[in-house]
Amino acid sequence: MDDNPARPAPGQAICALADIPEPGAAGFRYREGEAMFAGFVVRKDGGVFAYVDSCPHAGWPLAGISGRFLTRENDLILCGGHAALFRIADGACVAGPCGGKSLTVWPVRVEDGQVVAA
Repeated sequence: MDDNPARPAPGQAICALADIPEPGAAGFRYREGEAMFAGFVVRKDGGVFAYVDSCPHAGWPLAGISGRFLTRENDLILCGGHAALFRIADGACVAGPCGGKSLTVWPVRVEDGQVVAA
């Protein structure tokens, strides 16, 4: 875990699981003083995966202006800035200028129907 004070603490509820479509994704932003944390949660095939919302190639948010984190087919995570593609299950880059890199995992779990920071 990093030392970003805006990052949700373990046990903090992020949202209701039902608030994220299956398949689909939702982004979340938190601020603590001058610090900011951005992450997103993906639901796909019964799994829940979460990542820090930052392209490993350029450092900008993945969704961009569109607000979409996934391809139209909902099968890969898409960087809106340069169309890099990442696997949902592990965040590994499969296409684009970030070859060999992966998204940073944001540990979460599902507890009583809520997505919770782990």
